[in-house]
Amino acid sequence: MVARLGLILGMIVGLAQHAAAQPPRRVLSMNLCTDQLALMLAAPGQLVSVSALAADPSSSAMAKEAAPLPANHGLTEEIYLMQPDLVVAGAWSSPETIRLLQRLNIPVEVFPVENDLAGIRANILRMGKVLGRDAEAQRLIARFDADLSLLSDPAPGPRPRAALYAVNGYSSGHNSLAGQIIALAGFDNIADELGLPAGGILALERLLIADPDLLVEGRRYPGAARGQELLEHPALKALGQDKSTVVMSDPDWVCGTPYILRAVAQMREARLALQEGP
Repeated sequence: MVARLGLILGMIVGLAQHAAAQPPRRVLSMNLCTDQLALMLAAPGQLVSVSALAADPSSSAMAKEAAPLPANHGLTEEIYLMQPDLVVAGAWSSPETIRLLQRLNIPVEVFPVENDLAGIRANILRMGKVLGRDAEAQRLIARFDADLSLLSDPAPGPRPRAALYAVNGYSSGHNSLAGQIIALAGFDNIADELGLPAGGILALERLLIADPDLLVEGRRYPGAARGQELLEHPALKALGQDKSTVVMSDPDWVCGTPYILRAVAQMREARLALQEGP
């Protein structure tokens, strides 16, 4: 009797381990950045829903790929009714939703924000692991590194100085994804010079005194948001007329995916234009 019970328990454990080793069949993403990593790596039919932002071309670099999939709004009730066996979320996803999903025995993997190349590679590998797509993740990283190497030419002479300036006067330093894009393109960053390596509010007066070679402005959106008023200030417009100016394409700057290389390429072209002169 004892031997038979032991055999049954062993079979149960074995079945549980086998089930745990199987890749998830129904994966739901509730974050714009995990949407895109999952879209790049998931097997056909494995990803059953992405966030509502994923199909918005003003935010997502993969709007076309996301459009055919059902959208979710990060609500516990709608996610539960979709019956996922894995939810992938970001560090800024609702912690209350994540806790409720876990209480409902729905596994949730939370991905940290990517602030540098190491973070991008780590999240690609992690997404590959949780989806059971390790080989695909390795291939994606190899392509990313190969494409990056084509943009990594050393800048001759002194590096030009760039300033990132977005809504509410926010600027990003080197401890941010936007700051990494600036550095990879061959620029020094005004925010680092002014003591904002992780980013912060940069007073317009300090920006004007810093006198950057390139002004990288945040994108303006339709509407009457007061946060955008500073971007219309006459002094900033005068600086933009006197200096080279680039406007961020948000889908390429927001998430730590291989699409940041489009932003790096844009900034690299701006640097080469500066160095070639009129």
